[in-house]
Amino acid sequence: MTDLNQFLITQKWPAQHPDRLQLYSLPTPNGVKVAIMLEEIGLPYEVHRVAFDKNEQTTPEFMSLNPNNKIPAIIDPNGPGGKPLPLFESGAILLYLAEKTGKLIPADPAGRYQTIQWLMFQMGGIGPMFGQLGFFHKFAGREYEDKRPRDRYVHEAKRLLGVLDGHLKGRDWIMGDEYTIADVATFPWVNNLVGFYDAAEIVGFDRFPEVGRVLEAFRARPAVIEGLQIPRAPAA
Repeated sequence: MTDLNQFLITQKWPAQHPDRLQLYSLPTPNGVKVAIMLEEIGLPYEVHRVAFDKNEQTTPEFMSLNPNNKIPAIIDPNGPGGKPLPLFESGAILLYLAEKTGKLIPADPAGRYQTIQWLMFQMGGIGPMFGQLGFFHKFAGREYEDKRPRDRYVHEAKRLLGVLDGHLKGRDWIMGDEYTIADVATFPWVNNLVGFYDAAEIVGFDRFPEVGRVLEAFRARPAVIEGLQIPRAPAA
């Protein structure tokens, strides 16, 4: 059996199933990407909830796995060469899992790089911009009298939605007929924008019908329904 005791994080979150991939996460847009991916590909995993309300992401144990103190992070006990692989950054994890299993990424080089292109579009654009909009519209930033920061991110969110909407015309998914890690990365953020952030009206979401159409198809997938809840909140 794989021994994960070499990883400090297991002192705080012991692995009950060390032969399974270990996921350290919360059900945030970035966190659920990996949970959805794991549900889609059917790879056995064990999930550990990193409680932000207890600042567990800043503990030495967690930061030994991700020095950037962000979720998600994983340890794959069956990494390259049969050795455990620690990994952080949701985009990197999605790409790793896709290549490890040969699932949710095209086999041909051109399709593979185009998928990675849209993965980077989410990581570099949609995620950061939607997240900033959430801060200024939903959280503490909404109290700021100066609305220029909020409006900056509203305009950029609209622009990004427009790029995505135009690309999706005539396509079932970002890569066409094939559902890929580009969709797994992108649509948790779109879902959060119009759901938890309650920003549909401010960005004029109804002006992006193609994005809305694919979002509904995404939400209907069993792996998405399950993954959006992982890790579940502790029982009251």
